[in-house]
Amino acid sequence: MTPTGAQIPEKGLDKQALLDKMSAMRAGDVQWENNRAFGLVYKHSAVHTDFIRQAYGLFMSENGLNPMAFRSLQQMEREVVGMTANMFHGDSEAVGSMTSGGTESLLLAVLTYRNHARRKRPWIRKPEMIIPESAHVGFMKAGEYFDVRMVKTPLAADYRADVAALESRIGRNTIGIVGSAPCYPYGVIDPIEELGAVALRHRVPLHVDGCLGGFFLPWVEKPGHTLPPFDFRVPGVTSISADVHKYGYAAKGASTIVYRSMDFFRDQIFAEVDWCGGVYGGATMAGTRPGGAIAAAWASLHALGQDGYTENARAIMDTARKYIDGVCAIPGLRILGEPVMGVFAFGAEDKRLSMYAVADRLEESGWHVDRNQKPESIHVILNAGHSKVADAYLADLRAAVEHVRAHPETVLEGKAPMYGLIAEAPMRRMVKRNVVATLAQLYVQREGAAVDDDEMVAESVPAPVMTLLRARERIRRLFRR
Repeated sequence: MTPTGAQIPEKGLDKQALLDKMSAMRAGDVQWENNRAFGLVYKHSAVHTDFIRQAYGLFMSENGLNPMAFRSLQQMEREVVGMTANMFHGDSEAVGSMTSGGTESLLLAVLTYRNHARRKRPWIRKPEMIIPESAHVGFMKAGEYFDVRMVKTPLAADYRADVAALESRIGRNTIGIVGSAPCYPYGVIDPIEELGAVALRHRVPLHVDGCLGGFFLPWVEKPGHTLPPFDFRVPGVTSISADVHKYGYAAKGASTIVYRSMDFFRDQIFAEVDWCGGVYGGATMAGTRPGGAIAAAWASLHALGQDGYTENARAIMDTARKYIDGVCAIPGLRILGEPVMGVFAFGAEDKRLSMYAVADRLEESGWHVDRNQKPESIHVILNAGHSKVADAYLADLRAAVEHVRAHPETVLEGKAPMYGLIAEAPMRRMVKRNVVATLAQLYVQREGAAVDDDEMVAESVPAPVMTLLRARERIRRLFRR
């Protein structure tokens, strides 16, 4: 058997040398500490980050698998869920659990709705959930895992869920519907009150995905800024997910899912009594649960408090206003929809301006840029620290737009053609297969090993495809004259 490239060393290495090597390895990572990234990492302050590290370290070895063994973790989880439920205006009947992140929270929501339907509506053999096409991709992942068909419905012109379109798809196999507060791609809140009314009319549960904004939106309302209700104040809302490791500023690996009552939460719980290892039960998907993540979430909520979260929300909203005004001041750019927090997307008024090429230019200037499709746009998630780099970012953005406008051939350079190809490709199965192959290649142990010769993805756009892209662009430019 051919050994892999990585092997445990015969003798242990010097610890400081290892730490130095690990620090060096980080050099190629996204420089989020310098506020050059707009997503992935949520930072409140250096002082808070150091505090969270200490809180995590105190419980690094503890295991949330057995709440009877580590009662401190059980108490902290109960309090985190309780504080979250109160924040969302739940009453004494609200119940839920912590999870490892937003994706697990969404997975559990779908699993719970499926199990609830099996218990209450056993005639459903092909369960479906109705979701806006802006709903987080975690729902699609859950549907694939748990054999629940996700029926995607179009958005309204303001990029929010089209309530009428969503309601029209509800049928005898529907086990739940979804709204976002806000949705990830555009930062807009779906019309949760209207969706709640739909849920009540059809007697189906409604899950509100607040993973991104759950620990932000409640504090936007505090200074007097009014938002449409999106939580348990809305009749029909059955469950809400919210990540503490985003705008709750906890350590990575901390989210929550809260139900209006035990009637649904019981369907999230797994129990097995016939295993030879004894009786086994758990409320989440994971067995071993890192105690540090639970402890850090509890510590963060207590350390920042309502006043800390309110001040943070004020600072980020001020920063968002500066970015949004700056984007709108650049000729040809527009904000998509009406974002309610420091999460938004912007695209081009003129379809001839490639936002993917603009993103490439920004990355050349040292920014880490996320891209949306449908429509082609740049995605931004802000933290308070982004106020320090607003002028530099907006100046680079303006320069990037001017360069791409003056050099339309940039649509065929850098990453732009690949993103454009993926966004427009009619053969979605081929694109999906290539994505799977690319991800699989990242996990191959032996350097240079192929996952499957028929599914390998080239590092650049294939020459024949590039020829077609160039020809298409020339034709477009010809008809623009």
